[in-house]
Amino acid sequence: MTKELICAGFGGQGVLTIGRFLAQAGMAEGKNVSWLPSYGPEMRGGTANVSTVISDEAIASPIVSYPDILVALNQPSIEKFAPSIRPGGILIYNTNMCPHGCKRDDIDIISAPMVDIAKEIGDQMVLNMLAIGIIIGKTEIVSYAAMEKDLTQYMGGRRPELLEMNLKAIKKGIEIGKG
Repeated sequence: MTKELICAGFGGQGVLTIGRFLAQAGMAEGKNVSWLPSYGPEMRGGTANVSTVISDEAIASPIVSYPDILVALNQPSIEKFAPSIRPGGILIYNTNMCPHGCKRDDIDIISAPMVDIAKEIGDQMVLNMLAIGIIIGKTEIVSYAAMEKDLTQYMGGRRPELLEMNLKAIKKGIEIGKG
């Protein structure tokens, strides 16, 4: 099993974090992983994307040209990366910031108003955790248990209310991904 993933959006939306947490959870499960971030000099508000590969086999290159999965948090990300999704691949996108969506009919598409759902959970900042949950729910690329353990260790004992909000967002995303 090898899954190549691109997450893209505006800087500040947490796209790099999506890839990082997926890679860390995959590594905790004994899988081979790579994480390759890319962002413009403006960072917050500029375009950012990350290529993540999770595999049971050795990874030849961290560069993802034809992703199995694309997470697009804004319309420019769909326009840039959706044409390169492998046929049969998956597009996950945020309808709040992707008004035109994607017209491909040879891929699975999961769309949700991620900003609205994140605000309902408690804070727009958990949008990236919601996306992680959708990925896990749709693909089981990593387990929820590995993600929960990693996130809990990362956040330590500080701000337990934020940890709970992030875990709630992942669980809600899993529900959406299982659809």
